[in-house]
Amino acid sequence: MDIFDYARNVNSKKESPLASRLRPKTLEQVVGQEHIIGKGKLLYRAIKADKISSVIFYGPPGTGKTTLAKVIANTTSAEFMQLNATVAGKKDMEDVVSKAKMNMAMNGKKTILFVDEIHRFNKGQQDYLLPFVEDGTVILIGATTENPYFEVNSALISRSIIFELQPLSVENIKELIKRAVTDKENGMGIYNASIDEEAVEFLAEISNGDARTALNAVELGVLTTDPEQNGKINITLEVAEQCIQKRALKYDKGGDNHYDTISAFIKSMRGSDPDAAVYYLARMLYAGESVDFIARRIMICAAEDVGMANPQALVVATSAAQAVHQVGMPEAQIILSEAVICVATSPKSNSACNAIFSAMDKVKNTVTVKVPVHLMDAHYKGSAKLGHGIGYKYAHDYPNHYVDQQYLPDGLENEKFYNPGDLGYEKEIKSYFDMIKNNKNS
Repeated sequence: MDIFDYARNVNSKKESPLASRLRPKTLEQVVGQEHIIGKGKLLYRAIKADKISSVIFYGPPGTGKTTLAKVIANTTSAEFMQLNATVAGKKDMEDVVSKAKMNMAMNGKKTILFVDEIHRFNKGQQDYLLPFVEDGTVILIGATTENPYFEVNSALISRSIIFELQPLSVENIKELIKRAVTDKENGMGIYNASIDEEAVEFLAEISNGDARTALNAVELGVLTTDPEQNGKINITLEVAEQCIQKRALKYDKGGDNHYDTISAFIKSMRGSDPDAAVYYLARMLYAGESVDFIARRIMICAAEDVGMANPQALVVATSAAQAVHQVGMPEAQIILSEAVICVATSPKSNSACNAIFSAMDKVKNTVTVKVPVHLMDAHYKGSAKLGHGIGYKYAHDYPNHYVDQQYLPDGLENEKFYNPGDLGYEKEIKSYFDMIKNNKNS
């Protein structure tokens, strides 16, 4: 490296984005992801012992996939090489493999290849890497925002350990924001800046678990805000809103506003008002509410308030809850909107809810009575001697696959827990029961 190369490297570091400059160099500096790099965890031990094997880091943007790769680069004694799958071609891969073979042959040194956005490699490119991963020529570290089980060849998956990174918590983001403002070596500390607590809260909430989003806003705020008379740059809530181009909503996830909004959301779905339900959905999403929390409430409403009037509403709600995991924001808002509208516009019945509550109350407040003998298990040797199963009538042997016999225990045979309503699919249930009960077989 000559003096010009050195100068370029120094200037490049100065001009690089805050999120890049602040990137941790050691495991101890990493914030979040304790479930995989907490002390004693497999990945923590592997990095500390410099015994890393092929891994794939999977998670949303800004959660630390590249950071963990860089930490490994700073820790390992192996040669560390990096490719970005969006621009790398086969020639780049061949060069890496050639150097890896030379490293192993000349000095017995292993090579770690970090492939960012590995899901962008086509099948042929992934297949090219496979034999070199398999024979240990390279140790692969892949990073992807897409589910690797869908986007990465199964052969590579089987030779790698998958680590799923979670969105950073609000507390994690707050810690990074404060570090960014005060760090004089890599952060914005040389600018004599400060940030109001409400601005920290807002950025931590609105970044939705993405550290890069929050740090970019902090950097923009410090660089574009005029100093006050005392020479100090102060990042207020208003500045934070401008930097992230979003208005702060009064929405405390642990306070009254949170519970009031979710209450109005559920009651709007229950009350068959899709416009209000979608509006409250939008408020929660805009404020950074967890999509998992929202999806759970939709599923509960589908079962509790729609129930048997439209059993497919629960299917839609459950599918939506699964889909938002695979898709993520912002597209997940469309999936949640569909589920909300489905629940809000469905005919309503709380008969399933009433049925289980009534049955639970009966179980709680009455003595446990025996199952009728003819319903007892008769599949083991000697059951007949006890009379188990004797007299049981197999419903499929009778017309309409129904036969009149006692199913509830003695003393409860006249209890009624499920009472179907008059809307939607429950009209068909009523009609079906009228048909089979009026044509009794015994």
